[in-house]
Amino acid sequence: MFTGLVADLGTVEAVRATDDGVRLVVRSALAGELAEGDSVAVNGVCLTATSIADGRFQADVMLETLRRSSLGEVRDDATVNLELPLRATDRLGGHVVQGHVDGLGTVRDAREDGFSRVVEIAADPALLRYVVEKGSIAVDGVSLTVAAIGDDWFSVALIPETRERTTLGAAPPGTPVNLEVDVLAKYVEKLVK
Repeated sequence: MFTGLVADLGTVEAVRATDDGVRLVVRSALAGELAEGDSVAVNGVCLTATSIADGRFQADVMLETLRRSSLGEVRDDATVNLELPLRATDRLGGHVVQGHVDGLGTVRDAREDGFSRVVEIAADPALLRYVVEKGSIAVDGVSLTVAAIGDDWFSVALIPETRERTTLGAAPPGTPVNLEVDVLAKYVEKLVK
């Protein structure tokens, strides 16, 4: 389980693709805190560290994950949002994020609003049924509050801290992003049925 509070921006040093999946090699200061078998969220996708050495970790991305997330588009030298899992003694500063991507969205527009950057994201209406104004959503692993919502889009506002510490601060229109809706909404829907 994660909180959606990005701890570091990592650099993808290698993308090793095969017919069976992809192995990512990521350089990050967080590598020293990982052990083989530990979970790590990469752009909001929960992966397992398979090897750690020299300030880098490796993680395998299976075909299912490549189909459902933007990790299939990641290239060498890309910057990625990273977060280590929540410890039982940590504060829950964001919201409950599982690292299980529900779908892809696309940055549709971005505009300045005072010191914030408002980012509008196109999303599948099937996902948007779980999204509510002032509710939580994870975008590329970043816990955000929904500012507004439409039939096929929603917007979030990024404070300067989020702009500087995540990849969303500079994401141009057309950028694919991983979306994870609030898991509580999915459980409520299932229970109500």
